Amino acid sequence: MIKVFRLPDLGEGLTESEIVAWRVSPGDTVELNQLIADVETAKAVVELPSPFAGVVTQLHQQPGTVVHVGEPIVSFEVAGAEPAEPAEPAGGTPGQADAAAPAEPAEEREPVLVGYGAAPERSGRPHRRARSGSADAGGQAAEAPASAEPTDVEPTAVETAATERIAVEPSEPAAARPRSTPPVRALARVLGVDLSHLTGTGPTGLITREDVRAQLARPAEAPDGTETGAPAPTPGPGQRETRSPIRSVRKHTAAAMVRSAFTAPHVTEFLTIDVTPTMELIDALKTNRSFQGMRIGILAVVAKALCLAVARNPDVNTRWDEAAGEIVQFHHVNLGIAAATPRGLLVPNIPDADRLGLADLAAALAELTEAARAGTTSAASLRGGTISITNVGVFGIDAGTPILNPGEAAILAVGGIRRQPWEHHGGIALRHVMTLSLSFDHRLVDGEQGARFLVDIGTILADPAMVLTMV
Repeated sequence: MIKVFRLPDLGEGLTESEIVAWRVSPGDTVELNQLIADVETAKAVVELPSPFAGVVTQLHQQPGTVVHVGEPIVSFEVAGAEPAEPAEPAGGTPGQADAAAPAEPAEEREPVLVGYGAAPERSGRPHRRARSGSADAGGQAAEAPASAEPTDVEPTAVETAATERIAVEPSEPAAARPRSTPPVRALARVLGVDLSHLTGTGPTGLITREDVRAQLARPAEAPDGTETGAPAPTPGPGQRETRSPIRSVRKHTAAAMVRSAFTAPHVTEFLTIDVTPTMELIDALKTNRSFQGMRIGILAVVAKALCLAVARNPDVNTRWDEAAGEIVQFHHVNLGIAAATPRGLLVPNIPDADRLGLADLAAALAELTEAARAGTTSAASLRGGTISITNVGVFGIDAGTPILNPGEAAILAVGGIRRQPWEHHGGIALRHVMTLSLSFDHRLVDGEQGARFLVDIGTILADPAMVLTMV
């Protein structure tokens, strides 16, 4: 019989997703839970498994198509005898059970990565739905056997967040994909390297990061085998603009920023400080036996200073709950770190960052940064942040007025560190100077509270020993 798989709710009430790539084609035989498509939501990509074992008969949507939850995406022909078709009861509607049908005990269904697999075959008269006609990826309707009746599948929300990740993997079917690991495929996608042209030097021919980077040093080859250094296509003569659809992360980010900017009254305060003592501390930690092999940078120290300052200024770690008419006070710090990725701006967070020591916090930051670069940031890590940091200094920026991550009361922008003349012990000396910018929601944080919080962070960075007077 023919069974239709509809786009499931992939979590958090998202109403639409984009078909990034199909991993199967009509006529392919698939197993239960075999990955059949990459589907991109506003936050991440879900690797969609098959709820059936059978043969793909029709792809209802093309790659790049935005599909709403409940719309058909793929049809399967599955093994099993065709049950007898019941007569529709008078006045009945498609999908209603026959009133005369005997009640049957519910049978447990085996959960798959998304939704549930096909229910076990039952005796008796089945439930039916009206079938709506739709075109396959090529624009033509698939021809189902005359005796087959399509059965819709309405999976539930994602059963596990383990399948959610940022869209960076190639779209070719798993069987045809060159042997590599997800981080390597992510790196190749970001660098624009086609893995199918590489020969792996790793164990059993596995393609490694070094293979991908080495490919960049080689001249590119045209399809006919000749080498070419031609750049990417540019707009044609007279073309004054290029348009592209607003989708996925960019669409979600834009909506979130507009909602934040026009909902929370933003105020930004600035503080410029001499962080030479912090830079000396970082240099000293490099030779400290307890920190050998660890990469302690300025961002880790700022993050730790922020967590300590939150304990003294809890109003910055709150949320305005408009629906409940309440102010939510967080007693933990889920520290968001704004990350620029090829797909757009993401703000994954470090859970319970306030409970981590400097070394563990630095390790968590390194892991978060690597995941963002590799495109393996999970959707779970994008939820539940309580306060955020954005490091604009890595782009050579001194200061800014960051927009709050929706649902948070404050965000700290860390500016670049510059050597410049500064007053020191009554004289002028070249010092490491940095500007901090704190934006906060004025409904939750008064100017004085924001200033005290910012000064506490600055005090720690200007003289790390002062932390002894603050805890």
